[in-house]
Amino acid sequence: MPEFDLPTVIFALVALFVAWKLRSVLGMRQDSERPGGLLAPLRRVPNNSNPPVAQPEAARPAPAPQAPADRWKGVAEPDPAVWSGLDAIAEADRSFTPQAFLTGARGAYDIVVHAFAAADSNTLRGLMAPEALANFDNAIRARTAAGQTMTTTVVSIDNAAIVGAGLIGSTAQLRVRFVAKLVSVTRDEQGEVVDGSPNTVVDHIDLWTFERDVRSRDPNWRLTQTESES
Repeated sequence: MPEFDLPTVIFALVALFVAWKLRSVLGMRQDSERPGGLLAPLRRVPNNSNPPVAQPEAARPAPAPQAPADRWKGVAEPDPAVWSGLDAIAEADRSFTPQAFLTGARGAYDIVVHAFAAADSNTLRGLMAPEALANFDNAIRARTAAGQTMTTTVVSIDNAAIVGAGLIGSTAQLRVRFVAKLVSVTRDEQGEVVDGSPNTVVDHIDLWTFERDVRSRDPNWRLTQTESES
């Protein structure tokens, strides 16, 4: 009767088991390997195409259509005119979401306020329409000519809400009310304070208007007008 080398037999069995496991794993195609499976939600559907309609899962009933008050609740004033404008923008640009817009608008507010104080016209140019940029640039030039410097800190942006919305042709227009706390001080050439205070937090309410051509591939909104209520 032939003798068996026990270690060799064990090694062979282990090798067969490993090979079987590899085949069972590699032979199955995972859902995430399907082309576009992970990237598809990130791709923007062109405006001139019909986006696919997602089918509800069998175990979940289809959600009921939202009323305008619920659809825009928390991002816009409860004003039928504002809701109607948001509906028109959302219909023209299926990628539009007010939550994402307001996140970007908050970021723009912070950048613009600090860039204006720092006399950084190049940064402002990338965020503003020409007419708005001209107003800011003129104020910066006047301040520089007077030998003054300005320092501003955005302490907090307490609220940002859409208070106006409309679609004029292909141009979407959104008006946002910002409620913020700022510390701002302007000094002369000798470093003396001529306006504001380095130690006082001041409440500000600003109305900013943003525009974007919904036909454009550029997703960025441009600041076109600024007003202050405080």
